[in-house]
Amino acid sequence: MAPLSVQDHPERNVIRVQLGQNVVLKAMNSGQTAELESRLMIVDCQKGDSLLTQGVHEMEQYFILDGILKRVVTNQEAKEMILRFAAERDMETSYAAWRLGTPTPYSIVCVTKARVAKLPLQDWVAFLDRHHGLKETFEYSVMELMSEIMAHTITLHLLDAPGRVKRFLRKHPELFDRIPKKELASYLNLSAETLSRLKQRGKI
Repeated sequence: MAPLSVQDHPERNVIRVQLGQNVVLKAMNSGQTAELESRLMIVDCQKGDSLLTQGVHEMEQYFILDGILKRVVTNQEAKEMILRFAAERDMETSYAAWRLGTPTPYSIVCVTKARVAKLPLQDWVAFLDRHHGLKETFEYSVMELMSEIMAHTITLHLLDAPGRVKRFLRKHPELFDRIPKKELASYLNLSAETLSRLKQRGKI
């Protein structure tokens, strides 16, 4: 389906409720909501679709309405590392890269079928500059997710396989059964077989 505005979308009432539940947007007043809504486009994506490609300067802001996205970085040998997963009520962004004037350091890819609301990052930044309370909330969320990624990266070195899985279950219990096990194993730097074996043995 081609991108549609919120107003033109047949499920606009549901979408408005979902936007109101987003971690960044839930504190907006009715005027801010109407202003932002007029700039958003709703996109329905299939598993494996790429929303943002590593190394580009054209960036967008994403609010997740349904489904799961992953942030993934790829090296020159095409080896991938998953940095984080994000699901409903969360968001994805390349705000730091945009502020620094650098290309995107990662891709954003759909892990499952997904629906997102998006707008160009420059439009989102202009909106934030008009609403300083929301800007503080957003920038705090960006710092939180960067801290989360750093903590996960450290975890890969400090914890054994069962410890890594247990930490994910503690942090994201709602995602464990929704993420394909191959993807989850990659995120935890395990083989899919090891993850399956740990589960079968009741180690997690």
